Amino acid sequence: MAIAQRPFGQIDGKDVTAFTLQNANGAWVEIINFGGIITKIQVPDKQGNLADVTLGYDTLAEYETGNRHFGSLVGRHANRIEDAQFTLNNVTYHLAKNNGRNHLHGGNKGFGKVIWEPTVVDDDKLQLTYRSVDGEENYPGTLDVTVFYSFDDDNTLRIEYQAVTDKDTVINLTNHAYFNLAGHDHGTIRQHLLQIFAERYTAVNDECLPTGEVRSVKGTPLDFTEPKPIGQDIDSTHEQIVNGKGYDHNWILDNGGKELALAAQAWDPESGRTMKVFTTKPGIQFYAGNMLTFEDTGKGGAKYPPRSGFCLETQYFPNAMKHTHFPSPILKVGETYNHITEYQFGVE
Repeated sequence: MAIAQRPFGQIDGKDVTAFTLQNANGAWVEIINFGGIITKIQVPDKQGNLADVTLGYDTLAEYETGNRHFGSLVGRHANRIEDAQFTLNNVTYHLAKNNGRNHLHGGNKGFGKVIWEPTVVDDDKLQLTYRSVDGEENYPGTLDVTVFYSFDDDNTLRIEYQAVTDKDTVINLTNHAYFNLAGHDHGTIRQHLLQIFAERYTAVNDECLPTGEVRSVKGTPLDFTEPKPIGQDIDSTHEQIVNGKGYDHNWILDNGGKELALAAQAWDPESGRTMKVFTTKPGIQFYAGNMLTFEDTGKGGAKYPPRSGFCLETQYFPNAMKHTHFPSPILKVGETYNHITEYQFGVE
C-alpha cells in the first residue's frame, strides 16, 4: 500500500514530513524524518480495536526539545561509553559527557535530533539516509547511514540499518521506542508479561555502566527466561535493581546475533496485544521507563509517569570499547554495518 505523507513542521527552514505505513488490515505506523522517530504504532487488540502503543509527542517542537528519546533512532553509539572516551587505532577520542561523566546515545544531538533525507521505495518502504561527517560529536570518519522501515500485513515493523565509513569508527544503532501494549495513555506497564531469550546479562555499577562482568540471570530479578510480570521484581533490593533504579540492563541474547532470531516477547493481559522482537544484534537493553516522571506529558495530554512505557533496544553491549571481550562495535573501512530488528504485533 502506498505510503501517505503529511507536513509535520519545519526546523531551520527544512521541512519535516510524517510518513504513514498502513497495511491491508488497517493497522499503521507513522514515522517522521526528524530523528527517524516512530511517532505512532496503531495495532489491534483482541477485539480488533486499534490503539497507539508507543509513547510520544504531538508536535515537532516537543520532539526537538524533549530528552526521553521517544521513538528515535539512536547513534552513532547507542547507550553508554565510560568516561565519554574511547581509543581506536591508538587515537583517543573525547566525546560529550551528557550522562554524568559518561557518554550516552551518541551525544548532545546524536542521530535522534537531525533531519534525515527521506525516500519512498517500491511504494511501501521508507528509506532514510544521513551523512554523519568526520568529527561530528567527535566521532572519527564520515559515516553514511541508511535505515529502511517497512510494515507488513502480519503487523511486523521491520527496521534495517546499514552504514559504511571512510575511516575506522564505532557504530551501534538502535531505536528507542517506548511501548505500552495497553495503549500509550494507559499508565503502568507493570502488568505486562515479558520474556527475554537470554540466560546472561552484563552487570552494571550505580551509573548503569557495564563493569565488564557477565552474570547468569538464574535466581535473580533479571531472570525473564520464563514469562513474568514486569512489576513482579522491579522494586527488589537486589544490588542490580538498585543500581539500575529498576530494569535498565543489557541482556546477552542466547542466539548471539548470528542470524535474525527471537530476542524477547511481551503481552498485555488486558488488551491481549502481544509483541515479539527479532534481531540480528547480540544484545538487548530492557529499560522499564524508570526515569519518566509525573511531569512527562505526551500525545493528547497523556501523562507518562514512571514505568508507563518499556524499551527493548537491540544493540551491541554498552561500554564495549573498554571491555574488549564484548562484541566489537568497530566498523572498519570497506566493511558494511548491516543489522535488522523486527517488532511483530499480534493478539493472544
